[in-house]
Amino acid sequence: MRSDRPRRPGVLQRRAARRAKRALEESITRSRQEAKECAERLKGQVLVNPTLLRPTNSYSIPDFVEREFYVDKPFQCKDCGKSEIWTASQQKWWYETAKGDVWTTAIRCRSCRRRERIRKADARRIHQQGVARKRAA
Repeated sequence: MRSDRPRRPGVLQRRAARRAKRALEESITRSRQEAKECAERLKGQVLVNPTLLRPTNSYSIPDFVEREFYVDKPFQCKDCGKSEIWTASQQKWWYETAKGDVWTTAIRCRSCRRRERIRKADARRIHQQGVARKRAA
């Protein structure tokens, strides 16, 4: 009668190698599925780069920094009452490129913002003309 003892270490090594290969394949499949799910979840969302945000002297942090991405936010225009959406890419530009305050949100639609900018520029011009007339007199 022969014993299986001499073959046993080789069998155990092959089994361990198969188990490791199977585990690696499962983890690759799982990571691909997670990447697809993450891409689906992040559709319409833009990642936040906290290093580009303007510093704030607050002990708390805004919710979009905690979430790590910007999401589209609906709002109603303060002037005309029109419903608009402040998109994630617009938020990224405002907070990271224009260095807007992280505690602000959009309150006016594009046309009302343009109208308000013109109104302020006219008021500034009229004020400066008045100051110049006063100095000249």
